[in-house]
Amino acid sequence: MTSAAVGFQCPECLREGRETVRQPRTVGGGVATNNGGIVTRGIVALTVAFFVLQILTPAITRALALVDFAVAAGEWWRLVTVVLVHASVLHVAFNMYALWLVGQQIEIWLGRTRFIALYLVSALAGSALSYMFGQGYSVGASGAIFGVFGALAVLSRRLGYDMRPAVALIAINLVLSFTIPGIDWHAHVGGLVAGTLLTIAFAYSPPRLRTVGAVATSVVLVAVCLGMVVVHTQTIKDDPRQEPCVEQVHACLKQLDTNVLGL
Repeated sequence: MTSAAVGFQCPECLREGRETVRQPRTVGGGVATNNGGIVTRGIVALTVAFFVLQILTPAITRALALVDFAVAAGEWWRLVTVVLVHASVLHVAFNMYALWLVGQQIEIWLGRTRFIALYLVSALAGSALSYMFGQGYSVGASGAIFGVFGALAVLSRRLGYDMRPAVALIAINLVLSFTIPGIDWHAHVGGLVAGTLLTIAFAYSPPRLRTVGAVATSVVLVAVCLGMVVVHTQTIKDDPRQEPCVEQVHACLKQLDTNVLGL
């Protein structure tokens, strides 16, 4: 028997009581927790740690950056690992500061699992669009962070908050993306679109279909991104002038290490 507020309860009664208690849910359908923002802080810490590794071991950049010919040669992991490497101290500082400011609140609204899905799917979408139309070489977590910006706009609307700050944040960053030379705006647009669509599924699916809607939308977005990658990979392989050669790519990246790290 277990002591209770009034008398005693048997273990079976306590177990049945726990099973009937519903877990609180976030507006996005995720499980509410008392330690909100832990995933965001973990991503920031991991990304900063990888930037330190970039400085100490330049081969990290060569192995994880998004490089067209390397992806076409089979190194598909670069579509996601690109979020771990950055071009300079200013680059990583700006991205992680933006994620720190916005990401923790989005994580609280969505829940940890959905926030992780948002970050990864947005990153993949940004990489896919960059791979298909970009400049051939890119680094950074901007695609994923723009996905978080899109989530901020959707959830602000869903909760009845003023959307203007979120829209202004997106607009300012898009203007910077299109006007500052060297920025791969394709990744920003891809991440923004994917993050917005995925969060709409999170926040507006009927309560009974929230999990199904979240999973289905995630699968569709990932399938579209991978389809884009497959199409562009075949385009590269069909062009004899662009036959992918990983050895040549790595040799080229060795010369770019100094420029990439801004040292």
